[in-house]
Amino acid sequence: MTTSNKPVAFVTGGSRGIGFGCASQLAKLGFDIAINGMRDESALAEPIAALKALGADVVYCQGDIGSADARSAMLDKIKAHFGKLNVLVNNAGVAPKERKDILEATEESFDYVVGTNVKGPYFLSQAAANWMIEQKAADTEGFYAIINVGSISATVVSVNRGEYCVSKAGIAMMSQLFAARLGEFGIPVYEIRPGVIKTDMTSGVTDKYDALIEDGLCVTKRWGFPDDIGKAVGSLASGDFPYSTGQVIMVDGGLTMPRL
Repeated sequence: MTTSNKPVAFVTGGSRGIGFGCASQLAKLGFDIAINGMRDESALAEPIAALKALGADVVYCQGDIGSADARSAMLDKIKAHFGKLNVLVNNAGVAPKERKDILEATEESFDYVVGTNVKGPYFLSQAAANWMIEQKAADTEGFYAIINVGSISATVVSVNRGEYCVSKAGIAMMSQLFAARLGEFGIPVYEIRPGVIKTDMTSGVTDKYDALIEDGLCVTKRWGFPDDIGKAVGSLASGDFPYSTGQVIMVDGGLTMPRL
């Protein structure tokens, strides 16, 4: 076990995309980092080296967050290496393997998306929260928080990927539930709601959103980037908004702002 005084953040799906943007910003802010993903660690030499170059001690926790055994193993690994966890960033998520109209979508796809995007973060948060409560009792001045990366799809309808929208609406309610429950322990919970972010997940619809953004989809006339989400996560994880538990932070370039 390390004996560092640095705070520790666990970012699920932290090896690429939005998750890596979050992990990078947290490393810059002085956090040690645990990241999770499905790929073998041998395939992650580049992102792990990049995080270490920012000064972080890095632990990789391979596994499917939809699996109870995998979630338990991840937290056990973090506990064995760091002995603590200050911030959980629930970022890992999947899109439907095939976009299908809700009149044709399958139960298999629904179970896959909701199991990863809702059940996984829900029970990972439960386990992490109980550990944070124990730590908070022994370290009353320490800052602990849970940050959930949701999506504008919590409220913006896409009928060709209904299971994804339902999963993100679930994240929104989950964030409020945990915020309400953990308030007595002084552990804030936040939801960050990204808009159209340039990642692997959106690579297949690049031309579509290039045209929409050019036509005024967003007030800020550009794609969002993982760094945009990372900066918001960094501020929340640093304790800059301790009195804003349960709140949604929109990072969507003004996309969802009502306009005439």
